[in-house]
Amino acid sequence: MREYMPYGEEAPFIKAGPFKIRLPFIHYRFEVADYIQGLLMCAVCLGAIPLLQDALNMPFEVALAVVILNGFLYTWHTLLGDPVVPGWITPAIPLLTAYCLTFPAGHARMQGLVAFEITLGIFAILLGLTGVAGKIIGVIPPAIKSGIILGAGISAITMIFKEGGKFEMMPYTTAICLIVAFYLLFSNGFKRLSTKNKMWETIANLGILPAVLIAVIVAPIVGESAWPHIEFGFSNPDFHTLWTDWVPWGAVGWPAPIMFVKAIPTVLAIYIVLFGDVVQSKALVHDADIARDDETIDYNPNRAHLIFGIRNTIMGVIGPDITMCGPLWAAMQVVVCERYKKGRRSMQSLFGGAASFRFGTFTGYWLLPILTLVQPILSVALALTMIVQGFVSVRIGVQQSQSFKDLGIAGVIAGALLVKGSAFGLVIGVLACLLCYGKDFLKGDTTFGHLWSAEVEVMTKESGNLEADEEVA
Repeated sequence: MREYMPYGEEAPFIKAGPFKIRLPFIHYRFEVADYIQGLLMCAVCLGAIPLLQDALNMPFEVALAVVILNGFLYTWHTLLGDPVVPGWITPAIPLLTAYCLTFPAGHARMQGLVAFEITLGIFAILLGLTGVAGKIIGVIPPAIKSGIILGAGISAITMIFKEGGKFEMMPYTTAICLIVAFYLLFSNGFKRLSTKNKMWETIANLGILPAVLIAVIVAPIVGESAWPHIEFGFSNPDFHTLWTDWVPWGAVGWPAPIMFVKAIPTVLAIYIVLFGDVVQSKALVHDADIARDDETIDYNPNRAHLIFGIRNTIMGVIGPDITMCGPLWAAMQVVVCERYKKGRRSMQSLFGGAASFRFGTFTGYWLLPILTLVQPILSVALALTMIVQGFVSVRIGVQQSQSFKDLGIAGVIAGALLVKGSAFGLVIGVLACLLCYGKDFLKGDTTFGHLWSAEVEVMTKESGNLEADEEVA
């Protein structure tokens, strides 16, 4: 097997200002398992199409073109040095939808979306260029970071199981597939089994994919969907109509300056949600990094802000998207990181896993057999990703706390965020930390917090090395 990097160092790269350019087969190994998984998990990304149709009255083929453009920009993260699987700003979609609906349907609504997305993009770029983004992550009190991540995890789970949620659409199929997914991803018994048997090791390397394939079979058997009607050929995105009737340099026209000003409050509110994704990205990458000592992983919040800021700005010009361009698809980052923790034989570099997955989703958008195969079980695919995201978000959120007092504050923040929204949860967190810690607001609990942190990090490292330890034994 070709070795792409010396033991314990970063994956090789080409330096380009703040970016670290990495290319498949040259700077990291292309991971076939993650690519195959991406082919089918593109089903979740295609869920943006009904959102665009409902809010903007966008035709299916035009919405598909927007999804494909966004999918191409997903590949920029690993290309430019960000070791993540990027995605939507999912929790903020209802907020942006409500904002867009304040404008009359048609060109005015599209102009409102364009103004928002470009403003969000430029705001993120400025934070990245000035270095403020990295400093923000560093100075946020542990309890608040913990609460944001806990709240995101609980919100993801609530979104699926609430009345009228995705679970109720296909309950039997979703329940069966959740059992399979959790066993394959998180069971210690299955980890031990996969170290002793080549077939089980191969299945383990497929992450959440086996559960999705099972959904395709189980759903028709239990009567929750029809059997998929497989079509062959390629999809037919309508870029021509998109770039004549739905963009600011086409029929829509550029927004007036006042519309950019009106977008600022919504941009700030949504940035709070986006900031939670950045915190979670850093935590997930750190969690994977400490599990293996053969690769050093560099996650830089400033670089991440530059990349998703550029993505939002570009999409605001060539394909306005109501799902937005976020820094993280948490559920799939979890899946990739869990496989990465199993060692270099399973995944040589975290960049290889994240990049190969996004190459897979981008390929899947174009293939009719893939689209028609997964179309009946889109709700199950979304439910799996959200619940896996929730499971690991809660675990990572707890690890961010430095003491039991931090964890208590985090629980209050998570509850407030869930019921009242991100802005309210953040205010509650600031007030709680000020009341509990006073002058130690930024440090948190300094009495025995270091003991908590050391214990959590040791437990995390031991858990991540479980596979390697058993293989040596």
